[in-house]
Amino acid sequence: MSNTSDSLNITIATRESRLALWQAEHVKALLQGLGHRVTLLGMTTQGDQILDRSLSKVGGKGLFVKELEVALDEGRADIAVHSLKDVPMDLPPGFALACVMEREDPRDAWVSPACASLADLPQGGVVGTSSLRRLVLLRESLDRLGRQDVRIEPLRGNLDTRLRKLDEGQYHAIVLAAAGLKRLGLSPRIRAIFEPEQSLPAAGQGALGIEVRADRTDLVKALAPLVHMPTWLRVAAERTVSRAMGGSCSMPLAAYARWDHDAPQTLKLDAAWGDPEGRAPVVRVVEQARIETLEQAEALGQRVAQALRAGGALAAGG
Repeated sequence: MSNTSDSLNITIATRESRLALWQAEHVKALLQGLGHRVTLLGMTTQGDQILDRSLSKVGGKGLFVKELEVALDEGRADIAVHSLKDVPMDLPPGFALACVMEREDPRDAWVSPACASLADLPQGGVVGTSSLRRLVLLRESLDRLGRQDVRIEPLRGNLDTRLRKLDEGQYHAIVLAAAGLKRLGLSPRIRAIFEPEQSLPAAGQGALGIEVRADRTDLVKALAPLVHMPTWLRVAAERTVSRAMGGSCSMPLAAYARWDHDAPQTLKLDAAWGDPEGRAPVVRVVEQARIETLEQAEALGQRVAQALRAGGALAAGG
């Protein structure tokens, strides 16, 4: 950093899972490279402690960020690094998303010691996932294969815990975010990658977001070099779909935006909604628009959410 007077002492609040610590260390190294002094504050959240019930039944993914926000509010930490898909669509008053970093692979990964794909599952096979979105999309794919015999069972815990449960034989396969596996050097565990056409990703999947107190303009300035605006525009559109649908981890919703390489500044936004009880077919929508600002990205997300509802998708509580 050219001007040492701009250097800050920054404490990062982070969950203590191996993946969360990798993400915090990654941000720490980048900030230190910019001349800041950085330390980590490891914390255990409610989401890490409650492992016997699905997130949709105990308060949603906000359970992973609440304690970190308390640390920011009390001044024990300055920033919090999150997997963006774990961040509630509306932050509490007084907090702001100051930075979205360049996205890692946003796709879902198929992890199995013996089964190369869904079609290879044994009769009565068991697939584990913690996500209602994945449950709905997996069931749709299994129905197409005529594999109503396959069971989709809940899978909770951090990444290492989920892999251990697979290795212990509790599941024949599990579905995880590719980004986490790649960040921890676990790419060899990936048996196959689901293309978005097979399993549409969750809003924000694969992206890191950095949260601050809204009044910390010094931190917003310090984090500016870490911002990757092409990613931020994509995830802003995705998260707006989820917000407009009342999205949380109890919402069986996918939203995934990608740039059209043949049309400059054109963002294509796909979304899908499914009934967790399987009583209705999956509703799918795709829209595109020329996007240069966050406001335009959010407007695209609003249009997609309206189209989902017009197609029969139910907003939360609907």
